[in-house]
Amino acid sequence: MEKKFRITVEGKQYVVTVEDISTEGTQGMYPEPGGIMSAAATVAAPAPAAPAPAAAAPVSTAGPGDEVAPLGGVVQTVHVSVGQAVNEGDKLVSLEAMKMVTHVVARRGGKVISIAVKPGDPVDAGQVLLTIG
Repeated sequence: MEKKFRITVEGKQYVVTVEDISTEGTQGMYPEPGGIMSAAATVAAPAPAAPAPAAAAPVSTAGPGDEVAPLGGVVQTVHVSVGQAVNEGDKLVSLEAMKMVTHVVARRGGKVISIAVKPGDPVDAGQVLLTIG
C-alpha cells in the first residue's frame, strides 16, 4: 500500500511516496525487537515553495559594541537608557524565558548608543538588544 505525503525541509516542499513493505498488515502492541520494518521512501521533484511566514523580529548581525540576547525570550526590563554610561558587568536587560529571568550584563564599559528593544518585546537568541560605544 502506498501513501503520498508532502513534507517541508528547510523551507523546501517535497512530495514523498511511502510504501508499506511489511509482511503483516498490522503489528502487535509489543513487536519483537528488530521486528519492525522501516518504510521505503522515494522523493519526487520539489513542489512549488509555499510563501515563507513573516518573521516577527529579524535577528541582526552583532557588531563589536552590540549586546545580544543569550537565549530567546521576552524582554522583562531594560535597566539602562540611551546616553547612560555603563561599566563592564552592569545589568542592562532582563529577559524572561520559561518562567526564569536571565540578566544580560555589559561585556565592556562605555556609553549606551542605542536600545533596540522595550519591555514586552519577544527576542531570539543572538538578537541585538542594545549598542554600547
